[in-house]
Amino acid sequence: MAQHKIFVPRDTTSCALGAESLAERLGQLIAVDGLPLQLVRNGSRGLYWLEPLLEIDDGESRWAYGPLCESKLEELVAARFWENPGAHPSCLGKTEDIPYLRDQQRITFARVGVIDPLSVAAYREAGGFRGLDKALTMQAADIVAEIRDSGLRGRGGAAFPTGIKWQTVLDTPAPQKYVVCNADEGDSGTYSDRMLMEGDPMALIEGMIIAGLAVGADRGYIYLREEYPLTRLLLDEALEAARREGYLGERICDSDHDFEIELRLGAGAYICGEETAMLESLEGKRGEVRAKPPLPAVAGLFAQPSIINNVISLASVPGILADGAVEYQAYGVGRSRGTLPFQLAGNLRQAGLVELAFGNTLRSLLEDFGAGSRSGRPLRAVQVGGPLGAYLPESQWDTPLDYEAFQAIGAMLGHGGIVAFDDTVDMSLQARFSMEFCALESCGKCTPCRIGSTRGVELIDRIRDGREIEQNTALLLELCDTMEHGSLCAMGGLTPYPVRSAVRYFSADFEPGAGNT
Repeated sequence: MAQHKIFVPRDTTSCALGAESLAERLGQLIAVDGLPLQLVRNGSRGLYWLEPLLEIDDGESRWAYGPLCESKLEELVAARFWENPGAHPSCLGKTEDIPYLRDQQRITFARVGVIDPLSVAAYREAGGFRGLDKALTMQAADIVAEIRDSGLRGRGGAAFPTGIKWQTVLDTPAPQKYVVCNADEGDSGTYSDRMLMEGDPMALIEGMIIAGLAVGADRGYIYLREEYPLTRLLLDEALEAARREGYLGERICDSDHDFEIELRLGAGAYICGEETAMLESLEGKRGEVRAKPPLPAVAGLFAQPSIINNVISLASVPGILADGAVEYQAYGVGRSRGTLPFQLAGNLRQAGLVELAFGNTLRSLLEDFGAGSRSGRPLRAVQVGGPLGAYLPESQWDTPLDYEAFQAIGAMLGHGGIVAFDDTVDMSLQARFSMEFCALESCGKCTPCRIGSTRGVELIDRIRDGREIEQNTALLLELCDTMEHGSLCAMGGLTPYPVRSAVRYFSADFEPGAGNT
């Protein structure tokens, strides 16, 4: 009897929305009734307003149903929906034709939600390990040159050219070098790292192996956010599968190269998303920022030259090697090449992940993909780039989504997290939250960040209370300048972005009687 593949996601968000119980019930129905169905647990497509999303493969196309509950699933099974999937009235149509997914440029996320993330065979069949196959035939300098020529920049927020970082590690002589993946994804509204690790972990593993070949490193570490227990489970299984197939360990792929990856858990500190604080934590120390220089590329983990990239940066590498730098350069604008997975969150009707080439606009993301506010009220402000990103009013939403364009308006793309607020938001409270967040999460090593954030909360409270508003506002902005230019790292240096933008674009919220509570 021919079997039809049924896909039910196994990622954190989908499971939180009911995918796990849905899969369990489907498994019971298959076993008890002997249904001609094969259950495959994939990653989420990132269309989170439709989760749990069930897909069925008819041999030619994938058909989508969602959001589903157990009772709806039982109705589908009773109707034997697999016999003619597209004809069932509750079908959403072909998955790839859903506009939210159809209108993206999925490069790094091409396999996420499509394959079994723990199957090496499925990964290879979908084009995986082509980049590694090519890298094993290349000289280290040529691998680095390919990454440099692609224009890939760090996707963790700093947007530093990846090829330059790798070149520095390659050129620094040392008895030992490391590849470190920063998977401490802690920015508000961000989840692309988690989606990738849960939906296509082999891409990250392949990218880290290629990075090791590029600089002469034989060991890698994944520093994973402690709050991601399911990600940890899936990564452990994926790493073990890669070892069994000869992609990790000694003489990988029957070559002369060794490479091993170790998974380490963070301890819940936001500051460890900063690369040097992460290194301190990896070494078993308190997570505090290191002064630079020396750069981690010269003296990083255990004082050895170290590549440090985030998940999306490393997962972008296999495709660049497989298809060439020119192909990757075809996407994007200016110095922002390739694609970025934008993560829509907050008060939006259609929250989820959208991978697009640089150059689109924030308005397009909010309206064409996000479909406006979930509350039905007008959107008023959008924070881009996590808790340290600027709050942007509607007048800024037509700014092209590229690093330089956002920098020009005093904002940043960061990790691509986008949190939307409707017109009920109090922006003076949001500014206060930014300073309070910094005060809570600061490692405490430098005075501008440690003390400045605390004084910032106090100043905003005075302004909100109507006390010497003009003088305290001027002092707040002066404090922002001190924090930006005097802090040791981006924690204190970027906190002024949301505060300044709130004061500049939403000044009415700081006035007495503005509805502040």
